[in-house]
Amino acid sequence: MSQDLKKMYTTILGDHFPMEMKISFGDQTLVYRKRTWKITMEDGSVDERGVRYGENPDQEAALYELVNGNLALGDCQFIEPGNGLVSSISVEDMLQVGKHPGKINLTDVDNGLNILKYLTDKPAAVILKHNNPCGAAMGDSLADAYNKANRADRIAAFGGAVIMSRAVDKATAELMAKNYLEVVCAPDFEEGTLEILSARKNLRVIKMARIDRLADFENYRFVDFKSLIDGGIIAQQSAVNSIRKAEQLKDAVTTYKGREYRCERQPTQAEIDDMLFGWAVEHGVTSNSVIYVKNGCTVGIGTGEQDRVGVAEIAVHKAYVKYADVLCFDKFGIPYADLALEIEQGKRDKADKEAIDAQTKEDRAGLPGSCMISDAFFPYRDGADVGIRQGVTSILQAGGSMRDFETIQACNEASPQVAMKYTGQRSFKH
Repeated sequence: MSQDLKKMYTTILGDHFPMEMKISFGDQTLVYRKRTWKITMEDGSVDERGVRYGENPDQEAALYELVNGNLALGDCQFIEPGNGLVSSISVEDMLQVGKHPGKINLTDVDNGLNILKYLTDKPAAVILKHNNPCGAAMGDSLADAYNKANRADRIAAFGGAVIMSRAVDKATAELMAKNYLEVVCAPDFEEGTLEILSARKNLRVIKMARIDRLADFENYRFVDFKSLIDGGIIAQQSAVNSIRKAEQLKDAVTTYKGREYRCERQPTQAEIDDMLFGWAVEHGVTSNSVIYVKNGCTVGIGTGEQDRVGVAEIAVHKAYVKYADVLCFDKFGIPYADLALEIEQGKRDKADKEAIDAQTKEDRAGLPGSCMISDAFFPYRDGADVGIRQGVTSILQAGGSMRDFETIQACNEASPQVAMKYTGQRSFKH
């Protein structure tokens, strides 16, 4: 039975999708071509393949690249054909194929690029699982950025897709080779790095030269299609992050029953930097979401919850779990879960775990001093209070709730006071 299950994941499904697809929007015709790759097998034969499979092994899937036409909707001009990223991946770009890429691999890379396009000023790395970032960071070097992103959530990074803004050097490759990763994507790979990464045979290594021009994509939109179960389609323009500079942040001020409420403390430059970084990461997180960031790195990421208080609490819980894990790994060289198992088996003293737990509680999982980012407004103050209790010193949210005054009061009542800014836009992603 186990062999049959394993075969389910290693089978390349094939598909019945046509090689060409045309979409008409009024008098505009867009022509798409299905992307396939000719792969040289170990026996020297050549096999032409499309996408491995969809979200699950029994779902056929296809990747189409726009090859002719350019959609214009109102004053929005979309990316010209031939300037693609994921949809333009060639065989030559697949420096190491590993397992053939499937839909989830491609969409993870795509969403990583969706975040990374706002983080091109410094070396940056984003690690994704199931189309959500589990760790994102900027650093003084690429190795520093990757290391911080990985340590933000070592548990979820297992089997993740890593997308980076700079060419991979040996220091970064050596760090990545210690992990089990599904995909590594970067604009280039320096000499000697592929030999290091090839130690992981199933790793997919993708060179995407256009990452060097990723900032050019920042203000372009694409058409997002959602197919409904009755055959209907919802089409929308993709979101654009317009909060890119400090001057685009808005003061947290509101009027309620004739009285003005204003956040009393203004953020420091370091807090503004984290606000802008966090809002860029938030752009790629499934809603409802709340994330915590500190010094250009994610601390806790809460995704896809139904209520804002709950997702703020989940992000805190995850921060504690991941912090304990990295403390344990630093001290004992094993994951926190393995430490607990060894104690249960009588192989290790329970005092080891108690020390890790105590340190995590004392440090509050590194949350003090972090910035709390919410992809929409807080309808009541209780969501913000979750972060304030953990020691956040700044908050960024959309603003616009009827009860914004409550959240402003929460920030002003905190000791020390918490700075808060509004974006004036929400950042939902579904």
